[in-house]
Amino acid sequence: MTAVLAAVLGATALAGCSSTGGKRAEDRAKAAREEAKAARGQSAVGTPRWTIAMVTHSGDGDTFWDIVQSGAEQAAAKDNIKFLYAHDEEGQKQAQLVQSYIDQHVDGLIVSLAKPDAMKDVLKKAEKAGIPVITVNSGSEVSKKFGALTHVGQDETIAGEAVGEELNQRGKKKALCVLHEQGNVGHEQRCDGTAKTFDGKLVKLYVEGTNMPRVQSSILAKLQADKGIDAVVTLGAPFADTAAKAADQAHSDAEIDTFDLNPKVAAKLRDGSLGFAVDQQPYLQGYEAVDLLWLYRYNLDTLGGGRPVLTGPQIITKDDAAALEDYTKRGTR
Repeated sequence: MTAVLAAVLGATALAGCSSTGGKRAEDRAKAAREEAKAARGQSAVGTPRWTIAMVTHSGDGDTFWDIVQSGAEQAAAKDNIKFLYAHDEEGQKQAQLVQSYIDQHVDGLIVSLAKPDAMKDVLKKAEKAGIPVITVNSGSEVSKKFGALTHVGQDETIAGEAVGEELNQRGKKKALCVLHEQGNVGHEQRCDGTAKTFDGKLVKLYVEGTNMPRVQSSILAKLQADKGIDAVVTLGAPFADTAAKAADQAHSDAEIDTFDLNPKVAAKLRDGSLGFAVDQQPYLQGYEAVDLLWLYRYNLDTLGGGRPVLTGPQIITKDDAAALEDYTKRGTR
């Protein structure tokens, strides 16, 4: 007997044994059946087969966006949505991908706005075509102005401010903020937010994020040249391990902290190799964006009241890592 079938039978048994007519038990049984349908890859709703496309600024092999995509795909399966996904780290190419989906007359669009100037015109075209848009991850400050229903993600400035406050609590005096994608406004906001609340000095370091050996050598050179740096903040989980290797080579005691989680970051938080991580819950960003578009198509529902639907920031430390590690391994945190 499968776990899903057992859940359905268990819920049904509760309905039959209820001494009050079983209304709540019947509701639980119905919920279990819907969960079982979803687990078998069947939709849990009877709405039309709408098509939703997501276009992000992700580069190739970016594990963060794999998690966003996973959340979106699971929500799409539940909501009877045909889900399409495309990405390009160049703003103009990202806009071209959005245009291609407008031309296909999709029923909804999800986009990230790391480079908002490149996306402004094409999102106005989506609005003119009557295609509802939700923005995720980047661009919360321009989302509404560009015609989106709402934004799902973290406020990057607030996230940076949380990092500055955490560095203060740890007694840090000089931090290196490593920006791995040129022109990404969200990355600038993270570093600037950190500088706003950090009592010490923050130094920015721009690196070529698509070339990890070069990233490592750049951080190494900076740590060797400035022994006063006692914290390195990376803006993506894959760069934390690279920064740690650079610190080892430089014989630096600088604490390595990072934005975002992956299995390696969770393991290193647990063993104390990393100081802390900022989790913005990428799975939730993808899942909620699809779900909110389904709600809008089905019932003209919106969330946020004109403000972003925040998924972070959450500061993750050694104390939290063990509880989250299994979820990072399955690709949902």
